[in-house]
Amino acid sequence: MKIGVVTFPGSNCEGDAVRAGTVLGHDVVRLWHKDTALPAGLDVIILPGGFSYGDYLRTGAIARFSPVMAEVIRFANGGGYVMGICNGFQILTEAGLLPGALIRNANLSFVCKDVFLRVELPTAFTRAYAQGSVVRIPVAHGEGRFIASADVLARIEDNGQVVFRYVEADGTTSDSANPNGSVNHIAGIVNEAGNVMGMMPHPERYVEATLGCADGCGVFESLAMSLEAIAS
Repeated sequence: MKIGVVTFPGSNCEGDAVRAGTVLGHDVVRLWHKDTALPAGLDVIILPGGFSYGDYLRTGAIARFSPVMAEVIRFANGGGYVMGICNGFQILTEAGLLPGALIRNANLSFVCKDVFLRVELPTAFTRAYAQGSVVRIPVAHGEGRFIASADVLARIEDNGQVVFRYVEADGTTSDSANPNGSVNHIAGIVNEAGNVMGMMPHPERYVEATLGCADGCGVFESLAMSLEAIAS
């Protein structure tokens, strides 16, 4: 598949995303925040982690108005797959492509460690994992606490839009397993159409066994499987 990785001023994880896609055998192209057109044949767009525009105003609030985002929104509205990781998740909520918002961690501290996630649903981004399986993925953020109003949260849950939850290694939820205080232990969600996903953990950092874990491969494998299913 052909993956486009966007770089904003302040992005610092685009290299990880490019390497992950390349290591897994995909065609990866870099996209710039000032781009006003997308390369032909893109299958997936990744908004990577980092601190776009220095996180001024709010995380993702300025990046949402970058010229490339008009194209990302058009791409998503046309059914293209879009994945926002960490700061990318924040940008997607600011752009209105995903519901809810990301705010300061409950402990008001930057968190950088491995966490366990339970795979909730077989979506285009998770179908390579067994539903209910637990994966280990790293987090690195200071503003990753997912929140939503009561009615929005109910709609997300009722529609089956929660794809990852923070859990213990045995798959059970607990406050101690939730690194940022996200409501309902939510670590990742999809839009109602199922083609846009945001997650705070970094799957692109765990795609090589030499790094100690390759649990992040499933996200990329899932997208490839979904595209193959469409093609067939």
